[in-house]
Amino acid sequence: MACIINKGRQLPCKSAFGGIKAAYFIDFNGTVGATLTGLGAITKENGTVTAIGGSPTVYKYDVKGASSLETAITSSRDTGTTFYTQTLNLTFTYLDVATQQEIQLIAAARPQIVVEDYYGNMFVCGIESGCEMVSGTIGTGASAGDLSGFVITMEGIEDEAAPFITPSLITTATQGTQIDPTA
Repeated sequence: MACIINKGRQLPCKSAFGGIKAAYFIDFNGTVGATLTGLGAITKENGTVTAIGGSPTVYKYDVKGASSLETAITSSRDTGTTFYTQTLNLTFTYLDVATQQEIQLIAAARPQIVVEDYYGNMFVCGIESGCEMVSGTIGTGASAGDLSGFVITMEGIEDEAAPFITPSLITTATQGTQIDPTA
């Protein structure tokens, strides 16, 4: 990777809208640095994943409100290293058995997660090493307006920021079953 800065950035209009609307979980059974399943062989062009190998099944989790993706950049002058910690906070409203069972599976797994924002952008978290659940809660709330549901935090540590991915690679992939928590 070249260490030369080659572009500036203009100040955009004040039209941004934050938050995420969906997270797509993909089983990942690779070894560090070598994807064996999940998204398979990956082709990137100009910072965007443009092709994936295999036929992954994606499991879509719709979210709204208090869910977010943040990437912390850690760069050390002393060790000459830089890495990116991708932190995905997901809130699932409504308590149900099926979701609780899936969260227990996710807690033990190391999935790749594609995050979709409100602009239709998609980013792949844990592209090389997968993501791990680092915390979670299951709560009923105390008052009528409190959350009755699940909150999980997933974390991926990678050598680059979560790359963009061509949305059609995910929206046309095999879609796994979605839970209807009120059914």
